[in-house]
Amino acid sequence: MTESLRHDASHSEHPALHCPKTSRHGIAGKSILSVVLVMLVYCGVMTTAHANPPFQTDDPGVFPKHTGETYLFSSGTHSAGGTTLGAAPGAEINYSFFKNTFAHLLVPLTYNNPRHGGSNYGIGNIELGFKWRFLSQAHDGIDVATFPLVELPTGNASRGLGSHHANFFLPIWIEKNWGPWTVYGGGGRWFKPNPGQHNYWFSGVVVQRHFNSKLYLGSEVFHETPRVKNGPSATGFNIGGGYTFDSPWQVLFSAGRNITDISDNRFSYYLALYRTFG
Repeated sequence: MTESLRHDASHSEHPALHCPKTSRHGIAGKSILSVVLVMLVYCGVMTTAHANPPFQTDDPGVFPKHTGETYLFSSGTHSAGGTTLGAAPGAEINYSFFKNTFAHLLVPLTYNNPRHGGSNYGIGNIELGFKWRFLSQAHDGIDVATFPLVELPTGNASRGLGSHHANFFLPIWIEKNWGPWTVYGGGGRWFKPNPGQHNYWFSGVVVQRHFNSKLYLGSEVFHETPRVKNGPSATGFNIGGGYTFDSPWQVLFSAGRNITDISDNRFSYYLALYRTFG
C-alpha cells in the first residue's frame, strides 16, 4: 500500500498522491480531518485487501531510501447474504531501508457481523511484505515490481477474524505514466491452505488522473478466479481518489462492488488518513 514520497531520480512517482502542499483552507481542512478520523474508528464493514490504497490493484511505486508512509484506515464489504466484516480501524506502515524497495506491515482490528449470530471484534491477520522495483520508467520506459505478501494467522479463525494458516501472495505490478494520466496493474497468485479455501489468481487495472496538486481520481476493474473449489469467478470495480489538505495528512477513498458473483461483494469501501515521513 503505497503513496506520495515517490519522487526519486527515476521519476517513478507513486501514482496515487502528491506531496502535501500549503492551503488557505486550514480550519475547514482540520474539521474535515476530524470527521474522517471518527468515521475510521466507527465505520466497519468487511475487510477487503487494498494493495495500493484506495484500490485493490497495486502499482510498482517505491519511495526514497530512509523515508516511509503510514495509514489509518477502515475498509470492508457487505455481502448479499447480509454479513458484514471489517477493519475499523487498521494501521499500515511502509518504510524504505534500501533503494527501490520497501518493507510493509499492516495490523487490522477486524469486525465480523454475520446476519445470524453474534458479532465479534479483535485483531485480524497481520500482513507483512517486501516490494522490489526492478525496472523503472527513467531507464527502462516502464516501472515493474514484485510485492510478495504473507498474512500471518494472528486473527481468531473460529470467530471469523482470521485464518487457520498463513496466506501468501506472489504478484507482478506494472505502471506507465502519460502527463496527468497513470495506468497501472498486473496480478498474482494467492496461496491459501485453509479449510474450504482454494488458491486463486487476482488481476486488476487502474486508470487514474491528477487534476491538480491536491486531487486525483481513478477507476479500477479487477478479476478473481474461484476462491473455493468449484466456486464462481468474480469481476468487480472501484471508483475513488485522494485529496491533500494543508497538513501532512491526506484522505483516500473508494467504493465499489462485484459485477459478477455479488454474493460476496454487494458493496465495498475504503477510507483512510495517510501521511509520509522521513
